[in-house]
Amino acid sequence: MPSIVIADTSCLILLDKIDGFQILQEVYDEIITTPEIKKEFGKFLPEWIKIESVKDTKYQKFIETQLDKGESSAIALASEKVDVTLILDDLKARKIANRLGFKVTGTLGVINKAKEIGVIKKIRPYIEKLQKTDFRISENIIENLLKRNNE
Repeated sequence: MPSIVIADTSCLILLDKIDGFQILQEVYDEIITTPEIKKEFGKFLPEWIKIESVKDTKYQKFIETQLDKGESSAIALASEKVDVTLILDDLKARKIANRLGFKVTGTLGVINKAKEIGVIKKIRPYIEKLQKTDFRISENIIENLLKRNNE
């Protein structure tokens, strides 16, 4: 498991919408996010989610020329850490993070990991709940995830 996991807003919002917030804590002991992401989330965050500010704000501002504040702050904070996994759902943010050499997963990756390690029994109910939100998931991704998990 990575020693540091930084979550972006979309993961927090989506898991909150589908009552799956506890999955984050059970899959990753500690999650870090930034004040910008906390503000975007707009709700109370549990104490097991640590809030850290980016030290190199110039780097964050540079990334903001391509991404929103939350994603930029997550990537900038990751650049100040070692052995980081970023939880990002936005494709452009994922591509930038990958180019910068970060390990990246998304909300579906968190749910898949939860199934792999036995935190949840099935991913289908979570995928079905996600499909009822504004989260866009391609049918190919859904089919592959269900097939990989024998569902």
